[in-house]
Amino acid sequence: MSQQLPDVQASSPDVTVGLNRVGVTGVEKLVKLGRRDRDPIVLMAEFEVFVDLPSWRKGADMSRNMEVIDETLETAVSEEAYRVEDVCGDAAELLLEKHDYTTKAEVRMEAEYVTHESTPASEMPTQSTADIIASATATEDGTSEEIGARVTGMTVCPCSQGMSASRARETLQQLDVDDDVIEEFLEANPQAGHSQRGHATLTVESDGAPEVDLNELIKVARDSMSARIYNLAKRPDEDHMTYEAHKDAKFVEDCVRALAEGVVETFPDLADDAIVTMKQSNDESIHQHNAHAERVAQLGDLRQEVSE
Repeated sequence: MSQQLPDVQASSPDVTVGLNRVGVTGVEKLVKLGRRDRDPIVLMAEFEVFVDLPSWRKGADMSRNMEVIDETLETAVSEEAYRVEDVCGDAAELLLEKHDYTTKAEVRMEAEYVTHESTPASEMPTQSTADIIASATATEDGTSEEIGARVTGMTVCPCSQGMSASRARETLQQLDVDDDVIEEFLEANPQAGHSQRGHATLTVESDGAPEVDLNELIKVARDSMSARIYNLAKRPDEDHMTYEAHKDAKFVEDCVRALAEGVVETFPDLADDAIVTMKQSNDESIHQHNAHAERVAQLGDLRQEVSE
């Protein structure tokens, strides 16, 4: 009979410090997202899975833990789900049950999601992509779930545009154009400003599954920037996007405020204690750095601020 090897992971560490997160990242699984009266959407999802580790335990036993994690995720994704956040919630609760030494389990998932739409001017069918973000945290007090998306759009700098408008105004005044005509022209023809590709991230977290629709969240995120962008664009579409973006120039901070306003208007029945995370990052075109702004708040606080 072979000798039983000692369970080193269960021994006490030399430094008795507990850890908030121990687990694995980059676990890929297929997830079926069900749709009523339609075929399911199959997503290639990447998971991160963590448990907390008490100070008296040396390790989480990664080899056996990976078996548990794999089994847990396989169980969670084995059937169609109508909410991807529920897949994370089911997995987190199963992990909590299987680890007698842990008090918290976390599961996070990201996947590319395709939406079908039409181009804005030529009305050609096209597809757009968004990154789904879902997560769940399970404790003995219950499970919270998060759902959201990260999308790409276009922004135009209001400051740069203002300088272009001033130059155009001065030029037209030197040509003896009436001031009323100048202002009417500038109102109808937004002036140039440096543009950038923007990345909006919007998530909602609550006890249990947030009462929001993923497609509506994606729409709020896409509409928060100066203009949407499309994979396919004929010349009329390019002109439309350029005009719309310059007509609605926004700083990175304005995009986050637009996210807040969009969530408040789109989800009137969502609980006040839901946590909303809003982020905007712009790939600057005239700088080597990027611009970033974000806000994390309870929806009730956002409702109060938006209404002021």
